Amino acid sequence: MLKGRCECGTVKFEIESEIQALSHCHCSMCRRLHGAAFATFATVDRRAFRLLSGESQLTRYSSSVHVVRTFCSECGSTLVADAVEDESVRYVSMGALEGDPLHPPAVHEFVTSKAHWYEIRDDGPQYEKSSP
Repeated sequence: MLKGRCECGTVKFEIESEIQALSHCHCSMCRRLHGAAFATFATVDRRAFRLLSGESQLTRYSSSVHVVRTFCSECGSTLVADAVEDESVRYVSMGALEGDPLHPPAVHEFVTSKAHWYEIRDDGPQYEKSSP
């Protein structure tokens, strides 16, 4: 069982599944929304995600025609991203998860949009767009 929350603790959730994949997204949108060199997402089964508290504090933002992002309107924590075309998975912000959950090796996505000042230093697979 994975547990997570926003920074202020208003929004809490749990996931009754393992992490299926881990990705570092280097697209310019994720970099801006996270204020970082990349955003790290854990792919999980969307049906296994359960919101425990904070429904009224959630704000959803359609960042593109492909993705809807959800964050806490109180503290601004990015919590999840949902692909419009695939309702079977949910991309959970790894920073919102509590503890240090087991996960598969990470891949790097949208590396052609990578911040020029950041150097990828691991051996994870790199993809020009999203991973297969």
